[in-house]
Amino acid sequence: MKTEKRRQRIGVFDSGVGGLTVLRELYRQLPQESILYFGDTDRLPYGNRSSGEILQFVREIIAWLVERDVKMVLMACNTSSALALDLVRSEFDIPILGLILPGARAAANIGKRIGVIATPATAASNAYRRAMLDLDPSVRVWQVGCPYFVPLIEQNRIYDPYTYEVAREYLNPLIQQQIDTLVYGCTHYPHLEPIMRSLLSDRVNFIDPAVHLVKAAAGELEILGLGNLGTALPTRFAVSGSPEQFANVSLQWLGYTPDVEKASLPTIISSSVSLESTGASE
Repeated sequence: MKTEKRRQRIGVFDSGVGGLTVLRELYRQLPQESILYFGDTDRLPYGNRSSGEILQFVREIIAWLVERDVKMVLMACNTSSALALDLVRSEFDIPILGLILPGARAAANIGKRIGVIATPATAASNAYRRAMLDLDPSVRVWQVGCPYFVPLIEQNRIYDPYTYEVAREYLNPLIQQQIDTLVYGCTHYPHLEPIMRSLLSDRVNFIDPAVHLVKAAAGELEILGLGNLGTALPTRFAVSGSPEQFANVSLQWLGYTPDVEKASLPTIISSSVSLESTGASE
């Protein structure tokens, strides 16, 4: 039974192609693990959604992944991690890991003046700031909501001059604060790294929480005795929107055109517990 459990896939989800940065880290750090990747492309971007909507989406996606017998779930979405992680951990009997704490710990370990670029929902949650100040009360943290980044990346407009101008506008307040560390508070944003590096000083450290989330996942698999001992199966991809569009956009980051299935998520009846009632959205 334990051997069978080890062979099960790790479930990874995001609103779209941003989570491919987590997938690439899984390939690099845990090449023996099999993956089921879900992109909620029909409802992206998440960053402008309400807290209640995010919680409902996350519940539906995790239920879909659990139905497919994944052994662990990685939230490859900062907005979901910031707003829903604690609640869904209490609702599902499966290890669920998020991006905020691993990313915050990595940033607080090397930086003193830290900038976080994130979706508006993640920035408004103050999740990164709270986590970093808990780890080191002496750090200074500035957060910038970046509503246009995810749509531009999903539209494959990374090298559009307009994207460069948008990035310069978002980063300018952080440049003025002379940050020494920049945290990608959305898994989409590492796709923009060439632009970020061209706009920021060479002395700025870049933190990709995806790297540290996968490190945490590796540790959890070892502790639980769930690491796969055999060869990985081909990654399965599923989306709620257009499989063709996802496949076309993801080609440049995966190096191949994936086979993508269209998925129908289960309808989850919302419980009486809400993000607002727990204060998780503050």
